[in-house]
Amino acid sequence: MDDAYPNPFNPVTNIALKLPESGHVKLEVFNIRGQRVATLMNGYCEAGVHEFSFDGRNLASGVYFYRVTAPKFTAVKRMLLLK
Repeated sequence: MDDAYPNPFNPVTNIALKLPESGHVKLEVFNIRGQRVATLMNGYCEAGVHEFSFDGRNLASGVYFYRVTAPKFTAVKRMLLLK
């Protein structure tokens, strides 16, 4: 389970992840062209709830996607940066 809030955001949003099991977690943010603009997590996380902050201050307004890759779970969700 994951969710970004607030969404739309300006310029900071938080991404909350609820991990059912421990393991390697990768959390990346991509622009509409599929270019990675940030890696918020790339390492081991314990099971439970984790929160990551994404600062879009240096990015243009528009649609961004974040991808969570965890043990037995992958998801892509949309975020909207409005300036």
